Amino acid sequence: MAIRKVLTYPDPFLRQVAEPVTRFGESLDALIRDMAETMWDEPGIGLAAPQVGVGLRLFVYDMEVSGDPAKVRVVCNPEFTLMEGSQVDEEGCLSVPGFTADVKRAARVVMRGQDRAGKPVELDVAGLHARLLQHETDHLDGKLFIDHISALKRGILKRRLRKAQAAQAPA
Repeated sequence: MAIRKVLTYPDPFLRQVAEPVTRFGESLDALIRDMAETMWDEPGIGLAAPQVGVGLRLFVYDMEVSGDPAKVRVVCNPEFTLMEGSQVDEEGCLSVPGFTADVKRAARVVMRGQDRAGKPVELDVAGLHARLLQHETDHLDGKLFIDHISALKRGILKRRLRKAQAAQAPA
């Protein structure tokens, strides 16, 4: 297992739409193990493949941040079949470090996809679990949580990031 580099905004790879997972097997399992280790190392509760530079429609999550491989959930090729209600809560992202904002999401979702072996899965969840599925699926569609905030807040974020990048640049 290896900890992978998490891409950060404004890396253009984060804006690409991921391709469906079509091959299931050992190489996919190795990627899933690496993604789980990376997620826990950050730490985070979810991580999408594009965040580690892999253009596949796949994400992993562990809402308990347990560090236990048996508790990692995997969704390949997710599709929402129902999104209802609304909730607003604070979100952050491993690809947008140091920034959080209130984001409006569906309160309940039903999602279909595949597990790590390619077998069908269906999730019917609400609250934080629904928020997580929406957040991670956004990554597969080339979107970030900051796309759901006001232009004013996005502008503040961009200025803050430019200042941080300028401070890190060699003199």
